[in-house]
Amino acid sequence: MIISLPDTTTRKIAASLLDARENNSQTTGRVLTLIVVAAFDDDVDHIISVTRDASHEHPARVIVLLTGPADEESHLDAEVRVGGHSGASEMVIMRITGEMTGHLESVVTPLLLPDTPVVAWWPTTAPKEPSKHPLGKLAQRRITNAEHCTASEAGCTSAEVLERLRAAYAPGDSDMIWSMITGWRGIVASSLDQHPHDEIESVTITGPANTPSVDIAAGWLADCLGIRINREICQPAEDVRLFPIRSLSLNRASGPVTIDVLDHRTVRVEVTGRPESLVAMSVRIDADCLAEELRHLDPDLTYAHALRGLNRVDTIEEKA
Repeated sequence: MIISLPDTTTRKIAASLLDARENNSQTTGRVLTLIVVAAFDDDVDHIISVTRDASHEHPARVIVLLTGPADEESHLDAEVRVGGHSGASEMVIMRITGEMTGHLESVVTPLLLPDTPVVAWWPTTAPKEPSKHPLGKLAQRRITNAEHCTASEAGCTSAEVLERLRAAYAPGDSDMIWSMITGWRGIVASSLDQHPHDEIESVTITGPANTPSVDIAAGWLADCLGIRINREICQPAEDVRLFPIRSLSLNRASGPVTIDVLDHRTVRVEVTGRPESLVAMSVRIDADCLAEELRHLDPDLTYAHALRGLNRVDTIEEKA
């Protein structure tokens, strides 16, 4: 069910939500409020689809704030979606222009669920300091997307974006690039659990330039292992489906542990003295990454430590 509310107010939106809750059993059992912040010219359909799919695991009240020109007349149009149009959640989509775009916290506060956690997600452009943003101050968890920032900001490198994340980090911050490499990190940890357990002497991680997921993986390894990491740059692949961390070599006295991408669905793990193994792995979709981020609302200390490890990462020349 979709309820259209043109030229409306938050009071009318709240009344529509109350009516929907009384008439639709799917709007019960919500575990959090998810605030999604984007702009009119973003891929709104994709953002809503990702949010809807993630909500099947985390029923929530989803408030999508779409901002337009700030120099126009203040105006608020809204849609309330329940049932099949909103996944397992109830969703409010608001299109906001004018002075209200500078006071989003006032717009959203009357719609927050009482006594439930609040999560803020910026799927595209994010504030430089999410925890100090008025919406970030409302949230226990703040999720950004460094991959989008690197791709969309002219002349901005992944190193600069990650340095911004590191400098602005506050407990509760996270980024989609971190959940993107969860499966890969599990493969690395499992490979190192195998005998022999020699000390890691050096590490080289390879991936295309301006790919923040490769850099944050290098930071994670640097912090976990306590050594400097070589971050080697390779040419972008023609197949965009390939996992961005193309190869990893963990060198030790008994021989290296290597993890290489073979195709868009498979990585090869080689441990000296053991037969090679093939592991299924592909690039995670945004809905899976968002769902993972919503599973834990406490501070992600491992992510914080990975950001800390970035100062132990050395970028070396491009690999042919």
